[in-house]
Amino acid sequence: MKKVYLSVIGFSFLCHLNARSQMRQDTSANRPKNELPVAPAKPDSNKYNPRKLRLDEIDLVSSYYNQNGDHSAVTGGIGSEKVTDFANSLTLNLAWDGKTGNKNTLAVGMGFDVHTAASQAYVSPTGASKASGTRVYPSLDWTTENAKTGNTFGIGAYYSGEFNYHSLGADLHFSIKTDDKMGEFSAKLQGYFDKVTLIFPDEFEPPLPPLTGTERRHGHRNYGSSPRNTYSGSLGYSQIINSRLQVTLLADVVTQSGYIGLPFHRVYFANAKDTIEKLPSSRFKLPVGFRANYFLGDNIILKAYYRYYADSWGIRSNTINLEVPYKITPFFSISPFYRYYSQSAAFYFAPYETHSLTDEYYTSNYEYSKFNSQFFGIGFRIAPPTGVFGVQAFHELELRYGHYAQTTDLVSDVVSLQLGFK
Repeated sequence: MKKVYLSVIGFSFLCHLNARSQMRQDTSANRPKNELPVAPAKPDSNKYNPRKLRLDEIDLVSSYYNQNGDHSAVTGGIGSEKVTDFANSLTLNLAWDGKTGNKNTLAVGMGFDVHTAASQAYVSPTGASKASGTRVYPSLDWTTENAKTGNTFGIGAYYSGEFNYHSLGADLHFSIKTDDKMGEFSAKLQGYFDKVTLIFPDEFEPPLPPLTGTERRHGHRNYGSSPRNTYSGSLGYSQIINSRLQVTLLADVVTQSGYIGLPFHRVYFANAKDTIEKLPSSRFKLPVGFRANYFLGDNIILKAYYRYYADSWGIRSNTINLEVPYKITPFFSISPFYRYYSQSAAFYFAPYETHSLTDEYYTSNYEYSKFNSQFFGIGFRIAPPTGVFGVQAFHELELRYGHYAQTTDLVSDVVSLQLGFK
């Protein structure tokens, strides 16, 4: 389920990022190449300098996700992968000016998901386990921007919790602009500290006293929790080549340790004997990427992205993404997009009833299988100067739809709505 949630939230969050990125790029494109921003006047210490906390912006994102497939990891690589997820997140962006004129921003977020997953019912072989659940994920991020240099520094904190998974996270991030403001280096250090509730399939539970009230509600027993830690470092450098072209280089280093996987994922060996998936207790990931945005005239932007990924479990992948925002009017645009993804299988993956009893590690989770996928759709964005529907404070509305198809027969659809208020 974690992979599904990340897909939904990632899609919703990208709606917001694409809109904000497009606004920034439009501003850069309209500025002559050799014209530098005018430095703000030095504040007069004898005059009152307002530093009042204010609500700068409110962002609301809602999305609906629907998935179908027939390779559930809960039943050993066969069975329904039907999932529905309804996600909502609200972010309040608070701002105030520091004594030196630096702008401070505090983003306070709260997210809430409701999902159903057919495979969850088969943690019990009879399908008696609970097939629905909820997740909450609050967040807090503070960023300060230097009024003279444009450099930023910030810290963030995150929490995500559902009945079988709890995660605490923190990050430190900063950016440094070049002297001519045409280039920017950015970095982010992150740490996530997770606890995975040990919920085993019923057939692997020893005879024990009756279930507790909480266990009875979920239809299964758990045996405490196991930790999982993830540390990552992200580096990026963006450069404005000219008034039409901007490029960005990206690189990440990710390391995981602890219990990786889920205890209710079954594996069936070639002799039909079943057990619980077993994966190494560490994993190293190295993605590198390249992004380019090109302004093709006044109304069209070409947004291209490529990423190569490799990890210590043997997975190698390539991602190619293209999005073409087109301004029909200065205040209304459409954005068709297409993404192609290709992945090799992990060392430890094998389909239903094909693992050998001599294998040291084993999983039949198709997340680690070899596959290709396509994701395509379209977005619509309106941001009139008089406000959406004539409401001045309602400054932005974006609606996006995407369809995903994988060569393992997994298919999904997602609709996302993002509203912005000032």
